[in-house]
Amino acid sequence: MTISAAEVKKLRDLTGAGMMDCKAALMETEGEVEKAIDYLRKKGIASGQKRKDKTANEGVVMSYVHPGNRLGVMIELNCETDFVAKTDEFLTLAKDLAMQIAATNPLAIHREDVLEEIVDKEKEIFRAQMKDQNKPENVMEKILEGKIDKFFQETVLMEQGYVKDSNKSVKEHLFEVSGKLGENMTIRRFVRFHLGEEIIK
Repeated sequence: MTISAAEVKKLRDLTGAGMMDCKAALMETEGEVEKAIDYLRKKGIASGQKRKDKTANEGVVMSYVHPGNRLGVMIELNCETDFVAKTDEFLTLAKDLAMQIAATNPLAIHREDVLEEIVDKEKEIFRAQMKDQNKPENVMEKILEGKIDKFFQETVLMEQGYVKDSNKSVKEHLFEVSGKLGENMTIRRFVRFHLGEEIIK
């Protein structure tokens, strides 16, 4: 297939990878940007294992308290060096991610972190909603797969639409900033506090 220069540039802007690597990744994944990002990330992780001094173990713990002091978030965002951790771009990213969590209340950072029983419960609900549609089983499974993907896009931090630009996901924005600053970045963990949410009334 033909990969345009614009597609290569977009992937380069998102990941900071070289032009030839971006083109190869797009060719390998038939032009699908998300899969190409994963492809490049896996290559980056592989090379990172040979350079243990470049693992993402620096960074910041950032807090955000929503006006009214009833909702707050703490997030740990990691990068490779203390130098990058102190840059305005990195600190802004950490603050924006904390605000994203406050606004969207994600269940987890990655879809594989969502508890299996939660996913099973959602599947049960979706199947109940579709039981009267009288469609073949394989079609129903495809619909169910799509609904679960949509569920993850709404509830998993990395897959959510970025609150400041809904045309890209949090994952894409993270890779974009990572590419600009030239370092691997990871969201290690977060916690969200909502006043009174655990109190039984």
